[in-house]
Amino acid sequence: MRFGFVTCVQLGLSCMQEIYACGGALALAITLPDHKALAKSGRVHLDDFCAAKAIPLVKVANVNDPEALAAIGAHGIDWLFIVGWSQIARSGVLAAPRQGALGIHPTLLPEGRGRAAIPWAILLGLEQTGVTLFQLDEGVDTGPILGQVALPLSAQETATSLYHRVARAHRELIAQVWPGLEAGRLQAVPQDPAAGSVWGGRTPEDGRILPAMSALAADRLVRATTLPYPGAFQDLPEGRLRVWAGRPGLDGEPVPAHARELRLAQGRYFATSWDLEPSPSS
Repeated sequence: MRFGFVTCVQLGLSCMQEIYACGGALALAITLPDHKALAKSGRVHLDDFCAAKAIPLVKVANVNDPEALAAIGAHGIDWLFIVGWSQIARSGVLAAPRQGALGIHPTLLPEGRGRAAIPWAILLGLEQTGVTLFQLDEGVDTGPILGQVALPLSAQETATSLYHRVARAHRELIAQVWPGLEAGRLQAVPQDPAAGSVWGGRTPEDGRILPAMSALAADRLVRATTLPYPGAFQDLPEGRLRVWAGRPGLDGEPVPAHARELRLAQGRYFATSWDLEPSPSS
């Protein structure tokens, strides 16, 4: 089997490193040109790693460009990993590798197809989430499943902690499936298109803490939107209070030192890590 990898972020590079830790190898890597997406979160350059491992490296502005398709064909790629790549791989790319293209989604598919997987897992109060290796098709996270790693969630889980656990689980998943994938004996299990759920995208405005929220709902929102995301917030007369951490408070409990109590209709919530962004008029 000959493998290729498409990525431009640290998460993808970590998976590439894990392939070599498993004794595997890559016949091709594809990434963005150096000047593209400089502000992309987690952006890395693959040059040093590819040079050290003698991996041919092709840089394209779009994974669907003819140069990418030509490289996949020229290097005889059987399976093409596409990880941490924001462009949608169209039919030409999906058909170019002999076996197909593979993606990793940070949920236990078929649950959580779509976007914002880490915040939604916390907002929905799930007991577990995970990561899934699946074959890409022209749907959204609908292709056959080749492997999964489950991650139990604690009642105090934050986006920060889950983000790092999901990153580690990507490597664990690669290590789990690599022997079967390399030997060509890994079985893909089709998804039931009627099963599971679809999670929609989220914007920074979705982090607004509404006065009608309960303290528990506010706590979930804060934990779900903290770093590396934009954070939960509440607008006050003196500016926008950006909340990174906190906890529900008890009736009659004094506000802890250096904390702020948010205005809520149901219960009390103490922001213990926060920034105050002055309003434009102040």
